[in-house]
Amino acid sequence: MSVFHRPLLSILAASALAACASPAPAPAPGVPGTVVTAAYHGDAARPAEGRGWVRTELYFATGQWDASPEDTAASEQRWLDFLDREVTPRFPSGLSVLDVYGQWLPPGADTPSRLRSKELVVHHPDTPEQAAAIEAIRTAWKRETGHLSVLRSQLHADVSF
Repeated sequence: MSVFHRPLLSILAASALAACASPAPAPAPGVPGTVVTAAYHGDAARPAEGRGWVRTELYFATGQWDASPEDTAASEQRWLDFLDREVTPRFPSGLSVLDVYGQWLPPGADTPSRLRSKELVVHHPDTPEQAAAIEAIRTAWKRETGHLSVLRSQLHADVSF
């Protein structure tokens, strides 16, 4: 084989391998003529490309780390009731909740306060209305529990559904 044909053969082989690595989109089950892709969109809550969105994380203390099983179950039910009443109506398009451990050292204390906590993650458009909804959730939890704070962390995010 000549020296000139080897690069051409390599290019053809690489092209063939790339074609093998990129399967054709599969048709959607039960819907003739539709194609399944990685993204889901089609309404205002799930844009094809979400720029100008934020990822908001809220951290809620739900009980003492060493609470009894009964107290832990009661705290979990209180959280679920709060989630259904205060959070889901404000963000019906979806959210995530993670169980987390939190702690802090109160002024003058020798040992940290160890807490069972929930991390609420919501991706939403960066609008004044959505910011007000987040603040309403924080205020509702503080009012209901008597806690001094609900930590809020927010990052800009580009999303795709």
